[in-house]
Order: sequence, then C-alpha cells, then structure tokens
Amino acid sequence: AALPALREWIASNRSEIERAWVQHGALRFRGFAVLGPEQFEQVALALEPDLKNDYLGTSPRNAMSRYVFSASELPGAYPISQHIEMSFLPSAPRKLFFHCTVPTAQDGETPTVDYRAVLRDLDPEVRAAFEQRGVKNIRNYNGPATPKGLDLWKLKRWDEMFQTTDRAVAERKAAEQGLTCEWLAQDRLRLTNTQPATRLHPVTGEPVWFNHTQVFHMASAAIEYRHILRRQRSARAAFYTALTSSLTALKRVFTAPHNHALHVTYADGAEIPLQYVEHLLDIIWKHLVIEPWQQGDVLAIDNRSTGHGRLPYHGPREVLVAWTGT
Repeated sequence: AALPALREWIASNRSEIERAWVQHGALRFRGFAVLGPEQFEQVALALEPDLKNDYLGTSPRNAMSRYVFSASELPGAYPISQHIEMSFLPSAPRKLFFHCTVPTAQDGETPTVDYRAVLRDLDPEVRAAFEQRGVKNIRNYNGPATPKGLDLWKLKRWDEMFQTTDRAVAERKAAEQGLTCEWLAQDRLRLTNTQPATRLHPVTGEPVWFNHTQVFHMASAAIEYRHILRRQRSARAAFYTALTSSLTALKRVFTAPHNHALHVTYADGAEIPLQYVEHLLDIIWKHLVIEPWQQGDVLAIDNRSTGHGRLPYHGPREVLVAWTGT
C-alpha cells in the first residue's frame, strides 16, 4: 500500500486504532510501503502529531530527520533490557514508534512486554516491597574532561545528554526533570532521583510496573544475558554471559553501589535483594513477545503500559525511533 493510503487509513480508523493501542499495548503495521526516516516520520505524525526530539535517556542515538533517530548506537552484542521509555523521568513519552529499514538475518528483535501483566504476576512480597518503598535511580556520567577508560556499562557523557558543556545549564535541565546533580572529581556527574515503582494507566486506571530496576540494577545485565543464552544458544551469547557475570561479581566487590555507572536501590537507599531482581526478570521474560522484524515494519507502542528492548545480534541492522511528549 502506498504511503498516502496508509495515512488516510490511519485518519479514517483513529478510534479503532486508539482502542487497540490501549488494549494490546503495541500495534505492528506490516506490508505498507514505508521505508526510511522521512516516510516513517510521516506515519508517526499521522498516528500522533505531538512528536518530540528532546532525549534525556541513556542510549546513544543519531538524528536521522527532525523527529526520527536511530534506535540505539550500542554495539549489536549488547542487549537492551525491557523498559518503558524514560520511565525514570516525569517526562516519559506517551507513545513510541519504531521502524525497521534493515532487518537482521536472525536475532536482533525488539521484543515487547505488557507491564500490567508483569505487575500482576509478581510475587506478592516482591510487589509490596516495591510499591511501599519506591526506587532511587543512580546514574554516573563521564564528562568531556574525564580521562578515557573502558567500562562496558558506560554510555554517553553528560554533555552529550544535556547538549551543553555549561554545568549551570545541565543543572537547570536536570532540575526540570526532578534530578539531583552531584559533581564529582574528573568532570563526572552523578544524577539521582526517587520515584514510585508503579503508575496507573491514564486511560484504564490499571496499575503498571513503571521503573527501570530491570535495566539500571548493577546485576541486571548478567541476569538478562542468562535469559538470552537460553534463547539464542550461541557461542557469542555464552561468552557475553560469562563476561558480564564475572565483571558484575568484580564490580560488586570493588565498586561502591552509588559509584556504578547505573544502579537502582529502594528510595531510602537500601539495596534491593538480588533474588527480587532475578524474580522480576523471570516474570518479564515470561511475558515477552518476540516477533522478528520485516523490512518496512512500523511498531507503535503505548509507553504507559508496554515495554520494549533489543535482543543481541550480529551483522547489519537498522531500526529507527520516534516518540511523543508526555
């Protein structure tokens, strides 16, 4: 189908699309003639005209058009754990859009997960602990003057995230999002904030798991790789599972929790039991929906209920992203 026909169909079926979006959390548009940033942007605007291009998340991205970016510039071997986009900020987008221009031969899927179902399935003890205590997010960023070093957990620098080298401007932007800045030696910046672990869906009123524990906790990457190994069963997955498990064990011994690149605790600063994090990842993987990309696919996600991630891959792959305001 031609792009104008798709946009016309979206306009004619708006109410039906909205109902399905809320019910299922994610919609996949397949078989339409959509390819590339400009056409993808037109489809996203047809679905939601309130697109934004400010991004205070952790994943490195490249701009492809006014409102379209590469989904992530992280190496393909890195998994991206399931998450609601920017759930650690009050400005989390309402909707997300992904578009595949170059699918992989295998792997590299963008799974989705219904976080309403995840919350329902959590062990009552685990759920109660998170609901009663909330969470504290800890992020440590290098700056433009920080000495170079190797850390698999490090992402972009604070000046790249805030798009400024002016500390006062960075502090102002952080304060707008409820983030506390702590300037450290060697031009490093620690950002912290606290939040409830759950939110109510704005349309249905359903409670939703709405935080980044499964991404930010210092043990989550190793746990995620163990699940990936059970699915992919490759030498590459086995290597990274062993590597992340070993590095995580070392970091737990030699690095204080608040100094990790990414970490999360209860809101009062107490550590979350490791078995709670493992249980959370088990429930997330139980509800994971994994669909291989096809060229031209557009995936539209209700970011108030549904998480997404990325499975590791090898070889060419291009997935683009756009998002709305809050």
